[in-house]
Amino acid sequence: MTIVLGGDHAGYYLKEKIHTKLMADGHEVLHVGAFSPEPVDFPDIAQQVCAAILEQRVQRGIMVCGTGVGAAIACNKVRGIRASVVHDLYTAHQCVEHDDVQVMAIGAQIIGHTVAFELIDIFLSAKFSEGEEFKRRVEKLSQMEIGSKNIFHNENTKIH
Repeated sequence: MTIVLGGDHAGYYLKEKIHTKLMADGHEVLHVGAFSPEPVDFPDIAQQVCAAILEQRVQRGIMVCGTGVGAAIACNKVRGIRASVVHDLYTAHQCVEHDDVQVMAIGAQIIGHTVAFELIDIFLSAKFSEGEEFKRRVEKLSQMEIGSKNIFHNENTKIH
């Protein structure tokens, strides 16, 4: 699989271990930084990760920052991208199976490399479920991205 890998300075050391592991596992890796532990803004790296996915140069992305939260938020701001913080085994596969997530965000200050490696293996081997309910929900997420003016005005979202 071809994977884009990025992170900020807080995730630098874990990201470098992940890079080595992915290469050893036979993956092709597009490494977009950070290339040192010097401060860098995660939104800048997230944009590069998302561009590689949207341009179909890679199949999945991994972002590493301090907690994974900022990286996930930044990626989710890009139309067509679905990202999730992943710090547990269930989320590692479920986010792909149910929500067709393309970017896994992990926190170097939250988990160590042993757990990260296991989560990455699970994330990369997961496949999107072809169930109609999952397709329908992902399509609704896509509609939310494009600012559908009726999204908050239907029978399922009325405020009582």
